[in-house]
Amino acid sequence: MCGICGKLEFDPQAKVAPRLLKAMADAIVHRGPDDEGFYVKGQIGLGFRRLSIIDLSGGHQPLANENDSVWIIFNGEIYNYQELRTELLAKGHIFRTRSDTEVIVHLYEEYGEECVQKLRGMFAFAIWDSINKILFLARDRVGIKPLYYYLNEKFISFGSEIKAMFADPDVTREIDPSMIDRFLTYYYVPGSQTLFRNVFKLDPGHSLVVKDGKIQIHCYWDLDFSHVDKLQSTDDLEQELVELLDESVQLHMISDVPVGFLLSGGVDSTAMLSLASRNTDQPISSYTVGFSAPGVVDERPFARLAAERFGSTHHEISISASEFASFLPEYVRYMEEPVCEPAAVTLYYVSKLASQYVKVLISGEGGDEAFAGYHNYRNLFWLECIKKVIGPLRGTVGFGMELLGRAANSRVLKKYAPLMNADLEDYYLSRTSTPCNYFNRTPSAIYSEAMSRSVSKAQSASVARNLMSQSAHGPLEKMMYVDTKIWLPDDLLIKADRMTMANSVELRVPFLDHKVLEFAARLRRNQKVRGWKMKYLLKKALARHIPTEILHRRKVGFPVPYENWLRHDLKDQFMDILLDSKSLSRGYFRKSAVQDLFESNSRSSPCSSEIFSLVVLELWHRAFIDGLETPPDLGTAGELSPVSATAD
Repeated sequence: MCGICGKLEFDPQAKVAPRLLKAMADAIVHRGPDDEGFYVKGQIGLGFRRLSIIDLSGGHQPLANENDSVWIIFNGEIYNYQELRTELLAKGHIFRTRSDTEVIVHLYEEYGEECVQKLRGMFAFAIWDSINKILFLARDRVGIKPLYYYLNEKFISFGSEIKAMFADPDVTREIDPSMIDRFLTYYYVPGSQTLFRNVFKLDPGHSLVVKDGKIQIHCYWDLDFSHVDKLQSTDDLEQELVELLDESVQLHMISDVPVGFLLSGGVDSTAMLSLASRNTDQPISSYTVGFSAPGVVDERPFARLAAERFGSTHHEISISASEFASFLPEYVRYMEEPVCEPAAVTLYYVSKLASQYVKVLISGEGGDEAFAGYHNYRNLFWLECIKKVIGPLRGTVGFGMELLGRAANSRVLKKYAPLMNADLEDYYLSRTSTPCNYFNRTPSAIYSEAMSRSVSKAQSASVARNLMSQSAHGPLEKMMYVDTKIWLPDDLLIKADRMTMANSVELRVPFLDHKVLEFAARLRRNQKVRGWKMKYLLKKALARHIPTEILHRRKVGFPVPYENWLRHDLKDQFMDILLDSKSLSRGYFRKSAVQDLFESNSRSSPCSSEIFSLVVLELWHRAFIDGLETPPDLGTAGELSPVSATAD
């Protein structure tokens, strides 16, 4: 796992300063504390920070082909690199190292931009083709590894994190107010745009080519639900799935350093540990976080059960409200974009614990998205079925549900009653429907008049709506497609990458191997959601590999007692942040509405997600806009060593 960065001036006569590349790489040193390297020649500069996982003594980057005409910087792991290396050797390619990075260089020589089709793994890389003067950027199919770029009329710069580009004084920081509304609509920032104008994410499954100052972006992979397997028996599918997961886990275990497992106490992470333990004689360690707070499910007993059953050396941690709050400024700095993910804070602490023992962690992330494990999938799928049956009566039924929800104070009825008379494309905003729902009202109750005029709810909601329109399948497939395209890469995976890399730990996710995702996409609907059961085929296939107590326990998500903390321990602290004169002077929100949020949260209407989102947004402004994250003085930045730089 590494950090990459670079800059290409469109003017062939322009030169990239070596000191700039050094400053950019230093901004992401946490991603690769083991080594650094640079290639600077005229209009192009590539920078690299390394976390050594494979080929510890070799694998220094930037790395070139046999005649130094093609250079690469690479972040990630290619799990089929040994197979590809054998294939390329047979074609006459000469290798200098045993690293997976060098495989990509020779694949590019052989197949050009189509080289990405050969790769199985997680990756973000940049290739400079010095003969054809082409910069080629690519990101893995699901977006496990991040890749950002800044574009103007003079140059393109890029990096694993935005802060690498902000080390360049020529990169401006200008907020797009409409993206603030997009964040508050989804609780994360979906799509290729960011809160900064001219700063973009390269979408998952996409590549980008720069030649002669012109940009071309190409989609090389997409998740396809149209090839449903209607003939294969359930027993055969179960066997195929276990074999496929077993293969994926073994590939993800490839490492020259110790590997550990994140245990949540649920099916997916337990399955990863179970499959790994069957095929290794190496010591395995596991890590979990839990809480003893009232009303919060403590995951630790289930994680202990899994660790004891499969023989891992187990480690646990818990954090307090004060530890949670004290990390938030750093959380925002590492995340770089506001994301409402309280669980990310706990991931930081547990990966910090793991970093004392391992450099690689494996998690069960992605199992719910691949095999339909969220309550939202099941509930909204059946809601759509009911609406189809009752037809024109759905408005009346919805009104009745709303009245009943008020009388019974039912969060479920309050949530789903308004949806009876709406279309799935209009209301599916990926996990953001809450009874409080301040941010998705039209007009929004929270915005100032000036802010209300500068944003459009329809435009923000169109991100999910447009993705749904691309899927010509049923409601379940539409929801899963949307979440694979934006919820996974722009929320869950960015959280996973940032919080583990903050501790210089690589996170691997076997469920998100593209072969696993393609297998899951061709399953029949009732093999995912059957009646009230979720992940039907997956659980059936794993029944022999997971303790019964874990297999059949109720899904609770990742419990963090932040809602209770926001009502009590942290209420005053968060109020001080949001009602501070600096916060209010930004002109986004009405003071009375912010106060009302806290009052509502203290009574019966939970608004913890709204409050946490606003706090994260304000801390983001303080970190990246108010000058607390400033570009270094390039006049004093360290020079590059002659060994690591090639300069004209």
